[in-house]
Amino acid sequence: MEKHLHIISLTVPYPVNFGGVFDLFYKIQALHKAGISIHLHCFDYGSGEQPELNKYCCTVNYYSRNEGHKAISSTLPYIVASRKNEELFTNLLQDNYPILMEGIHCTYLLNDDRFKQRKKYVRLHNVEYLYYQYLFKATSSFFRKIYFYRESRLLKKYEASIASKATAFWAVSQKDVIFYQSYFNCTTINYLPVYLPDFWGEKCREGKGCYCLYHGDLSIAANEKTVVWLLQKVFGDIKLPLVIAGKNPSERLQKLAHKEKYTCMVANPTEKEMQDMITKAHINILPTSNPTGISIKLLNALFNGKYCITNGDVGKRADWEAICSVANSAEEFKALITSLYLNTFPSAQIEKRKKKLADIYNNAKNTQQIIKWVWGECN
Repeated sequence: MEKHLHIISLTVPYPVNFGGVFDLFYKIQALHKAGISIHLHCFDYGSGEQPELNKYCCTVNYYSRNEGHKAISSTLPYIVASRKNEELFTNLLQDNYPILMEGIHCTYLLNDDRFKQRKKYVRLHNVEYLYYQYLFKATSSFFRKIYFYRESRLLKKYEASIASKATAFWAVSQKDVIFYQSYFNCTTINYLPVYLPDFWGEKCREGKGCYCLYHGDLSIAANEKTVVWLLQKVFGDIKLPLVIAGKNPSERLQKLAHKEKYTCMVANPTEKEMQDMITKAHINILPTSNPTGISIKLLNALFNGKYCITNGDVGKRADWEAICSVANSAEEFKALITSLYLNTFPSAQIEKRKKKLADIYNNAKNTQQIIKWVWGECN
């Protein structure tokens, strides 16, 4: 029997040029490879139509988001209200195929009685209300603080209200599964690892790299704050080469990165350039305080780079302490970086990582699990 699946994507899932798109795109690719007929619905706010998606989807529909005052609601989070779209709902009602909603952002139809009898699945990218709480704490902008605080409060109520309305939820981390079960009393949630490129890991090599690397979206306030901390509190003392790479750094950050002769900035590298930098770095340094979800940056470094250092919360949360180094304070980071920079990255560490990661982030295996959950069978 031919299997059809509607997928509602919070954004256009191509090009794959930031962490949030990896799971979206590579899941579509894997489902197509498994023989699933995909009907993709995506909200476009800048990417435009992408012909690449036609290779993997039977149909692709693009929708505009409601923006500004049109999406302000006293009960709905902005990320949800801005994607409430009647044209989308009309298209979905033309058949009875299962529906996969990518992110809390796309879940308004869970409140619509017209979809009450449909199979409905939600891919959780993180616990959204905690994520917005984290953004609230990280930003210094007064107006952004107001927005993030309000959005976090609305999301907390909204996530609780829909926790029993979907056929099932699929979380990207075991921690998010436990949180939804204990905090929202969700009984229909399962763990589904993120989808990653099949070719990751092919260029990982033993030996010595040339520099330390921090990479990420530098336009995000929390990432800029982390970079400033690294430049001032860590590398200001140890004076080892550090490359900062990522999207849209502020002028302030660029000046700070080029202030010392042993640090530099690579602004807006191509995906190929970024992957090359990750592979050639001796140490990928990726501290974060994001309380939920999964770090694509860290996974990228573990698959494709040499030594990796993250902070304690992330290392423990993902159970990666055996395959990356963990530090918390500036002093711990300085000590680890100084020690690892002298060492040759061993082939035994590559094998340990492969053993740990390959079975978890197995696109083909995880796709068969989706097929079993949705259609009650495997291909």
